[in-house]
Amino acid sequence: MQPTATVLVYSDDSNTRAQVRLATGRRPAPDVPEVEFVECATPGAVLRELDKGGIDACVLDGEAAPMGGMGVCRQIKDEIFNCPPVLVLIARPQDAWLATWSRADAAVALPVEPVEFSSALAALLRRRALLSA
Repeated sequence: MQPTATVLVYSDDSNTRAQVRLATGRRPAPDVPEVEFVECATPGAVLRELDKGGIDACVLDGEAAPMGGMGVCRQIKDEIFNCPPVLVLIARPQDAWLATWSRADAAVALPVEPVEFSSALAALLRRRALLSA
């Protein structure tokens, strides 16, 4: 049986977290494992979950409050050893430069478009699998 991939989803908006789950489905692509989600609504919860380990990729809402996903991304890239790859959800395609500043591995515009999102998430999971092999 193929192992599962654990994806952390951070957003203060439960609708955004639901969009991510729906866009991913059981697996974002046929060649990656099925996905289990860990949902976080606060930056503190993100840090606690990452400290526990076992996270294969993170999806962070750039529009979250009180701390946006780009700020959280920059913080975890500095503080978490062997930080998992991060996909940031941005409000506008023009905000991609901010995702670069945050050191995100990928960025997708909101609202979540399922094909684009699942493709980006699958690429991060493939990369993570290669790095851990």
